[in-house]
Amino acid sequence: MDAHVGDGRSSSDGDATAGSTSESTSASESALETARRQLDRAAGYLELDPNVVERLHHPTKVEEVTIPVERDDGTVEVFTGYRAQHDSVNGPYKGGLRYHPDVTRDECVGLAMWMTWKCAVMGLPFGGAKGGIAVDPKQLSGDEKERLTRRFTQEIRGIIGPTRDIPAPDMGTDAQTMAWLMDAYSMQEAETIPGVVTGKPPIIGGSEGREEAPGRSVAIVAREACAYDDRSLTETTVAVQGYGSVGANAARQLDEWGASVVAISDVNGAMYDPDGIDVASVPSHDEEPEAVTRYADTVISNDDLLELDVDVLIPAAIGNVITTENADEVRAPIIVEGANGPVTSGADEMLAERDVAVIPDILANAGGVTVSYFEWLQDINRRSWSLDRVNEELETEMLEAWRAVRDTFDERDLTWREAAYIVALSRVAAAHEARGLWP
Repeated sequence: MDAHVGDGRSSSDGDATAGSTSESTSASESALETARRQLDRAAGYLELDPNVVERLHHPTKVEEVTIPVERDDGTVEVFTGYRAQHDSVNGPYKGGLRYHPDVTRDECVGLAMWMTWKCAVMGLPFGGAKGGIAVDPKQLSGDEKERLTRRFTQEIRGIIGPTRDIPAPDMGTDAQTMAWLMDAYSMQEAETIPGVVTGKPPIIGGSEGREEAPGRSVAIVAREACAYDDRSLTETTVAVQGYGSVGANAARQLDEWGASVVAISDVNGAMYDPDGIDVASVPSHDEEPEAVTRYADTVISNDDLLELDVDVLIPAAIGNVITTENADEVRAPIIVEGANGPVTSGADEMLAERDVAVIPDILANAGGVTVSYFEWLQDINRRSWSLDRVNEELETEMLEAWRAVRDTFDERDLTWREAAYIVALSRVAAAHEARGLWP
């Protein structure tokens, strides 16, 4: 993702849970178990070689490393880090790197699988990866975080690289983290290699438009979903839960295109104005943390926002906010997932029964990994792109992916999520069948 509670911050690659864990499977189900269950569900709609499906149940490699770090007080603390590489049939591994106390091996494997599907649905020449360190970054000083990052880079240096595995920011990491990782890797290789990571500052090879990309792709998909439903954007009302990077950029873009954004929220509550909000005048979480309610004349709860009578609902904060407990109260006919897994599996089924269109995260917020791909291309070719070119290329890629999912949706009696997974899985499976198994 990827998201702080209520602020809607997302990773540059936007790793998705695509439905997350259903209420019926209990909180003990790991990300890996959920990902495998979703793989089997999508495979059930396709005539695939069962051997290929079995291969996709497992990662290619999981690297587990020990990371000793000297704290500022002179003591040494040892952390555990992981890098899971799921599938590289279409190209190098790609995925975020998170610093969070709850990072585990299985979580990294499950999220790596989801990145495989996200890259495939976008038609990107990448496979899925995910990494992390079990640490609370808030408990680290800046110097400690730098030492942790550089040591971790050294420990995984043998399995990453611009043609092997390209990390990116995620929860607890940012552009500065990627700059340290790139520098540590480059120093050991004795040459500057910006393509080893994406999500860097533009001054050292990062791409213009990367921060805005997940929100922009959400807006593009919302626009296309409205057009598919014969709704004019100028007559469309929108509610956005989570006014962080993803939510704010989506809201501002839709407002610019003529939609009426009537509600936005952060962790403290939601601003609501049925006549429309001037979203450009309200700071995002990144610009002014938890500012939404301070600028609001009318404040409602986040739960109430989800139940507003609007045309488009964009949950862009955290996962599992639409559940079996509130799905029947959701009145929006179109839901576009800006966050990772905001709709649980159980709620998904309830919404499908009511013909609510839920556009999945692996498509909607895929602008992050798509612009990461653009950054990688710029680094490989040592030629930067303008912001206009980045946005034009993103528009082209998002529309191509949208059409592929839409066509599958039209051809089969499926949900939008199932259509997206079928597009992704069919592409990965076809590549495996073409390449075969060696030896």
